[in-house]
Amino acid sequence: MPIYEYGCYDCHKRVNIFFRSFAEVATKQAACPRCGGANLKRLVSKVAVLRSEESRMESLADPSSLAGLDENDPKSMARWMRKMSGEMGEDLGPEFNEVVDRLEAGEDPESIEQSMPDLAGAGGGGGADDDWYE
Repeated sequence: MPIYEYGCYDCHKRVNIFFRSFAEVATKQAACPRCGGANLKRLVSKVAVLRSEESRMESLADPSSLAGLDENDPKSMARWMRKMSGEMGEDLGPEFNEVVDRLEAGEDPESIEQSMPDLAGAGGGGGADDDWYE
């Protein structure tokens, strides 16, 4: 049963559409399951590599992962944070991405913390599920 990802230009959402067979993919017009629209763009699906938690933790604990990390350089911290988030295999949400983007721009971590007081608090987090359209 093939599953394809589409971006809907009508509701601006990323959606999955299930087909019963590969033949149906070629013959049936896809429709958005959220809004019913037919103005869809087929997207390249994200690929996931399954790793055990033990394997991920070993990668994080490897001292060589700290090579080149300079705690006084915001850009260095941002590179390390991106690498570690990749090892975790999860989308850490828009707040994380904003912090890393600001570090990459050379902004001081303390000023980021002051301008984002809810960083450590409970938050909804979020994902980049609908960013295909931008």
